[in-house]
Amino acid sequence: QVQLIESGGGLVQAGGSLRLSCAVNGRTSSTYWMGWFRQAPGKEREFVATIGRSAITKYYADSVKARFTISRDNAKNTVYLQMNSLKPEDTAVYYCNAASSSTTSVQGVDSWGQGTQVTVSS
Repeated sequence: QVQLIESGGGLVQAGGSLRLSCAVNGRTSSTYWMGWFRQAPGKEREFVATIGRSAITKYYADSVKARFTISRDNAKNTVYLQMNSLKPEDTAVYYCNAASSSTTSVQGVDSWGQGTQVTVSS
């Protein structure tokens, strides 16, 4: 089990950018596929992006492709989500996750962070 601590959320205008960070405590982050999900009020938690152990393989939800970039620094045990061209519909709580294999489903996740709020104003 690992502890995941997100940071970097906040309020931004549409078209702006934010960078989320996820610090991994416990086992070395390179053991896991890492990723991000998000949950808007009244909606189910949905997949955003995931990155493989060596940072070569990445998958994105269609809704964020070409706007968001996931990356990781295994030496720092940290995962990042660079979010550009933000839209009001990106408003949600963003959750970092760790998984033993690639997953786009909440059922495939082993560990969750506490979440960080991202609010995009129009």
